Amino acid sequence: MSDIADRYRRLAGAFTETVAAVPADRWESPSPCEGWTARDVVRHVVDTHGMFLGLVGRELGDIASVDDDPLAAWRAARDAIQADLDDPARAGATFQGWRGPSTFAEAIDRFICFDQVVHRWDLARATGLDERMDPAEVRLAFELVPYFGDDLRRPDVCGPALQPPPGADEQTRLLAVLGRRA
Repeated sequence: MSDIADRYRRLAGAFTETVAAVPADRWESPSPCEGWTARDVVRHVVDTHGMFLGLVGRELGDIASVDDDPLAAWRAARDAIQADLDDPARAGATFQGWRGPSTFAEAIDRFICFDQVVHRWDLARATGLDERMDPAEVRLAFELVPYFGDDLRRPDVCGPALQPPPGADEQTRLLAVLGRRA
């Protein structure tokens, strides 16, 4: 489980750096997620963290509002997940997931880590920050695309897959699969 905790810590650190770097006047900028602003991207990530805690009977508790302080809200959500991943009993808590039985740590690794990679890019694109993704994480995300299957195409998840330009790099190809233009 420590590999998952370490991966989450690294990805959450990158997401934290991006949230912290958002210029104050860019929070309402449109994101690549249709109908969402940069602030909405952070809200989604924070809310999803709370949802995954709820799958194992836990919650985020009383945290800052994303509307008032996106960075504080994100840090609280990040810290709650990290604390559970660092505790072997909590990381190993099981629940019945949409693809069958899962541990909390496995679910975080498959979904939340994937989400952080993609939504860090969304936030960076919306706010004019560095959009480069870790090439190793791009490869892992590609491996997860079949796992999500048709659920990626549900409303409010990802748009239809796009055709990447000829000779596109791996990041651009991943973004195209996820309905995003690099």
